[in-house]
Amino acid sequence: MFQSNQQLVDYLIDFDVLRTPLIIKAFEKIDRADFVPPDFYEERYGDYPLSIGYGQTISQPTTVAFMLELLQPKQEEKILDVGSGSGWTTALLAHITGEKGKALGIELVPELVEFGSENLKKYNLPWALIMQTENRLGLPKEAPFDKILVSAAAEELPNGLVGQLKTGGRMVIPVKNSVWQIDKIAEGKTQKKEFPGFVFVPLK
Repeated sequence: MFQSNQQLVDYLIDFDVLRTPLIIKAFEKIDRADFVPPDFYEERYGDYPLSIGYGQTISQPTTVAFMLELLQPKQEEKILDVGSGSGWTTALLAHITGEKGKALGIELVPELVEFGSENLKKYNLPWALIMQTENRLGLPKEAPFDKILVSAAAEELPNGLVGQLKTGGRMVIPVKNSVWQIDKIAEGKTQKKEFPGFVFVPLK
C-alpha cells in the first residue's frame, strides 16, 4: 500500500504503464485520494478498484494509466468521459486538455453525478463538467469529440459512440474483457486494436 499519491505515480512509471509527460503530470496533480469515498480512504492509493456504491467503482490506477496512454489525450482537445463515476478520470482528462479544451463526463446514477461533481470542485477546472444522462451512447449534442474514454464494459462495440468521434479521433473502450483502441480513419472507417485481460463493471 502506498502512502502518497507520488508513490503511486512512481510505481506506475516503474511498472511502465505511465510514460507520457502530459499524462504523468496529470496523475501527479490530480490526487486519487480526492475521489475515494470516506469508507475506503485508508486504501486510497491501493492499485485496485474501490467501490463508490451503486455497483460502480473507481478504477484500478494501473488500468486508468494504461487506458489514458492508449487514448493519448492532448491539450486543447474536447474529450468525452463515459461512466465518469467518482470524477477522477474526468479531472485527469481536464488537467491534460487545459482551459482551451473541454472534458465532459457523463454518468447514469444521479448520486454519482453529485459525488463526481463535488470531487471536481476540489480543483480549479471550470472546463470540466459531469452531467447525468440516460443515453448510454454518449452525448450527441456535444459531438464530435477528439477523444472518447469509456470506463465500463460494453457487450459489443457501440457504433453510436464511434459516430460521435471526429475524423482522426480515438476512442478507448472495454468490450467484454478486452480494452479496444478505436481510431476513426474516415467516416464509416475505423482501425481497431484489442488488448485482452481486463475486468470492468458493465456499461448500463
